Amino acid sequence: MDHLSAPMAMARFTAAATSTAPHHVAIVMDGNGRWAKKCLLPRIAGHRQGVESLRRCIRACAERGVRVLTVFAFSSENWSRPEDEVSGLMELMGKALAKEVPELQRAGICMRFVGERASLSPRMQQSLASGEAATAGNSGMVLNVCFNYGGRWDIAQAAAQAAARGEPITEAALSRAMALSHVPDPDLLIRTGGEQRISNFLLWQCAYSELFFSDKLWPDFDEAALDEAFAAYAARERRFGRTSAQVAQAAG
Repeated sequence: MDHLSAPMAMARFTAAATSTAPHHVAIVMDGNGRWAKKCLLPRIAGHRQGVESLRRCIRACAERGVRVLTVFAFSSENWSRPEDEVSGLMELMGKALAKEVPELQRAGICMRFVGERASLSPRMQQSLASGEAATAGNSGMVLNVCFNYGGRWDIAQAAAQAAARGEPITEAALSRAMALSHVPDPDLLIRTGGEQRISNFLLWQCAYSELFFSDKLWPDFDEAALDEAFAAYAARERRFGRTSAQVAQAAG
């Protein structure tokens, strides 16, 4: 796949963007291991192909006018996977950072890592911080990479922050302390791989997100599949607890 490029940075929010594109898209990138098994390859090969699919998805989302993309790269539960797979994933993340950060920088994309970092190796912590620093000044699409992340952890750490500040535990206090407080809540949550659950991803933030489940394994999730998800999103009525009549009145 072609890397993100400087021309993409110029065309990010041009005619390719549509008014129906979600502002914030979140994705559970599921199916890498099953894709590898189907191809008679080791599981890590599926994860490598998943990086290629992510590169393609970042480019496609930026071209369609998405302003925030949040992806589930490594959950806090993934540590229970076989040791060789976990170590392979850590190595893959390190290599991907070294390779992709310059491309993201040229494309004007701002990357943020979301998740618990204290349990990561010092080297990995430094790599994440360096990737963020290199793209911090970019004003294009925000790419949130959830790494060593869990939705329950997020709520618990937000409550701990509020308590440490002596604040009452209210919705507003928790929202300010959530790991994704720098962006609006997701409009659309996509999960690939055929499973129909959110697996401890953005539990707080996805309270009113539209959900779209794709049978495609993540390495096979292409621009056409993304457009299918966006078309389904555009056809839905988002009421946020209101009636259809109230929504129509507000829109008019």
